[in-house]
Parts: sequence; C-alpha cells; structure tokens
Amino acid sequence: MKHNLFAAALLWFGATLASFGADKSLLNLDKNGVAIQGYDPVAFFTIKAPVKGKPEFSSTSNGATYWFHSSKSKAAFDAKPEKYEPRFGGYCAYGVAKGRLIEIDVEAFQIIDGQLLLQYSKGVREDFNQDAAGNLKKAEVNWPKLVEKKGK
Repeated sequence: MKHNLFAAALLWFGATLASFGADKSLLNLDKNGVAIQGYDPVAFFTIKAPVKGKPEFSSTSNGATYWFHSSKSKAAFDAKPEKYEPRFGGYCAYGVAKGRLIEIDVEAFQIIDGQLLLQYSKGVREDFNQDAAGNLKKAEVNWPKLVEKKGK
C-alpha cells in the first residue's frame, strides 16, 4: 500500500513539474510587448513583404501584441492567429536550429509549409535554405529545450 501511495505521489509530482514547463513561453518582443518589430504578420502572407503595422490596429495573442497595417489584416489575424504568428517565437529560425536565440531582420522572412519564419539576415536565410527541411527539423527539436531553459 505504501509503495502505491509513493508511486502515485511521484507521478503527481512529475505531472505537476511537466505542467509548469508547458506554461512557459518564449517570445521575441520589444520593450512594449510588440512582436515582429511592429510589422504586420498577415502582410508577409498576403503582400509577401514586410509592412509596418499601426498601433491603432492591434491584437494580442499568446502573450504578444501584433500590429497591423489595416483593419482587414487585423480581422484575418483575429480569425486565425495561429496561421500568422511567427514560428519559434519570432526568433531567427536558423539560430534556433543551432540552439540559440538570435534577433531578426524582417526583410529576411520566408514562408515554409505555411509558417512564417524569420531570419537574422538574407545571408543567413540562404544558409538555412541550403538544407531547409533539415534545419527546420533541428529547430523543431531545439525549440522546446530553448523554451524550457529561457522561457518565462
């Protein structure tokens, strides 16, 4: 009986610890909590270019504030934020593939498999694309570890 009680307590403790990690997030935000340096996440998909958003068209999702260049863009995001939010918290995808958090240049964006990926520079984007599938796979493996280690 004592063994079963101890095992149950141990399982509960492990599940509790795991749930703490699951609640962490890691986002590349400015000091005001704005993501993607204030650029409209929808524009990367629709206009295929970085377009600066406006604070009057803003939404909050998963702890980040996003700015949009129009009410139409904001409405598209509000309907399906997971479609437009940048992968890897808005950090450089190639950096994440290497196990590091690196800032981005919005001009070095790309969309792969319907996901917005941001890179440190256009040169880094070219390096990433030499093995995009492999680097994306590495980034997917590294991301949870980075969130656990550096997330809040």
